[in-house]
Amino acid sequence: MIVERGSGPVPPEARAGARTGPGARAEAGRPGPARRGPAGPVWQEPVLPRPRGPLSRAVVEALRAGPPAGEPVPVPAGAVASADPYGEDLQLALHTCFELHYRGFAGVDPDWEWDPGLLALRGAMEAAFLAALRADTGTGAVTGAGGADVAGVLEELLVEPVGAAGVTHHLRDAGRWWQLREHAALRSVYHLKEADPHAWVIPRLRGAAKAALVAVEYDEFGGGRPQMLHSALFAGLLEDLGVDASYGAHVDAAPAVMLATVNMMSLFGLRRSLRGALVGHFAAAEITTAPAARRMAQALERAGAGPRAVLFYTEHIEADAVHEQVLRRDVIGGLLAGEPGLAGDVVLGVRATVLLEDRLEAHVLGCWGADPARSALRRPLEDGPAGGPGGDSHDGPAGGPGGDSHDGPAGGLAGAPAGVPVRAAHTA
Repeated sequence: MIVERGSGPVPPEARAGARTGPGARAEAGRPGPARRGPAGPVWQEPVLPRPRGPLSRAVVEALRAGPPAGEPVPVPAGAVASADPYGEDLQLALHTCFELHYRGFAGVDPDWEWDPGLLALRGAMEAAFLAALRADTGTGAVTGAGGADVAGVLEELLVEPVGAAGVTHHLRDAGRWWQLREHAALRSVYHLKEADPHAWVIPRLRGAAKAALVAVEYDEFGGGRPQMLHSALFAGLLEDLGVDASYGAHVDAAPAVMLATVNMMSLFGLRRSLRGALVGHFAAAEITTAPAARRMAQALERAGAGPRAVLFYTEHIEADAVHEQVLRRDVIGGLLAGEPGLAGDVVLGVRATVLLEDRLEAHVLGCWGADPARSALRRPLEDGPAGGPGGDSHDGPAGGPGGDSHDGPAGGLAGAPAGVPVRAAHTA
C-alpha cells in the first residue's frame, strides 16, 4: 500500500526530544526495551504490576510466592461479589491472570497459567465481568438467530454520528504533544499484543469463517514480514514519540477503563462458548478503525511526529477498510450460516466493544477537558521530552487520578467537552 506522508518537511526543532526518553531507557522498576541478539530482539517478560486492592493483591502475591501448590488462592470473603466489575482492582486482577496466557511475568513460574486454584478465582472474576457486560449491553436474554439483529447492530457502526467528538477527533484538531504520547501509552496495553487475543478463536471456527479470519490475522501479523507485525509497528510509534516501547511497560499506569477493553478480548477469546462474541468484537473494531486511523495519522502529521509514528496508522487505513468487509461477510456470515444460534453472542461482542470504548473515551475526554487538564493515566508519563512539537512547556498535566503530581499545561482541553459519551472508535 501507499504510505501517506506529511505535507512538508518537519523543522528540526519540532522533533526535538521525539526519539529520546522512555523508549531509550526504562522507567525505574520497569523492563527496558528488548535487547538485540544475533537473530533479533531478545524477549523480556514484563514485571508484575502493583496491586490496586484485595483481589489484585491476592493474585500478585500468589504469583510472587513461587511455583503453584495446587491450592486455592486466598482472598477475603466476598471480595469478588463486592468488587466493582469495571473497577481498578478486579480489572487489574483479571489482566494479570490473562497475561499468563500471553508472555507471563519475569520471575513467575509458567505453570501458574493452568493452576486450578488461580483458575477458580479467575473464573469467578470473569463471571462478574461477563454478567456486567451482558446487563449493560442488554444482551443477557438474547439467544438464537431470531432474537438478535446482527446486521442492524453492525450497520449502526458504519455511519458516524453527526458532531461526533471522540478522542481521535480532538487529537486531530487540537491535540497537544503530551496528549498524543499519553494516548499511545494507554493504547499500548493492547497494541503491543495486537491481534493475539483474536488468534484464540481460530480453532473454534470452521470452513469459510476460519479461512477468512486467518486471512485477516495474516495481515495483522505482518504478512510474513516480522518488521510489519502490527505490534512491531506500534512499538515503532512509541519510540518515535519518546514513550517506553517495552511490552507491559504502561500497565501500571493504565486505568481500569483501558484494561477492561483488553480483558474483554481475552475473555471472549479464551472461552470457546464465547466464540461468537469474539467474532462480533473483532468486526466492530475493524469497522471503526479506518476512520479513526485516518484522524490519528493527521494528528501525528500535524504535530510533526516521525514517520514510524504515522506509519502505524496509515497501514491501518486501507487494510482495515478491507478487513471489516471480510469480517462482516465471510467470518460472521460463515459462522452464522453453520451456527445460527450464536447470533446473540455476536451482538454481545459488538455492543460490549462499543460500551467499553465509550467508557474509555469519556474517561480520557473528562480528564483532558478538566480545568486544569489532568492526565488520563494513573501516573503521568515521566522522563519524556521537555517539550513536544505542540509547544507544551512540559510532558504532562498536573497529576493523574491515583498518580503522582506532575507539572504540565495550565489550560484545559480546547474543543472537547468533558465526559461526552461518543460512538466507539477503536483507534486501529
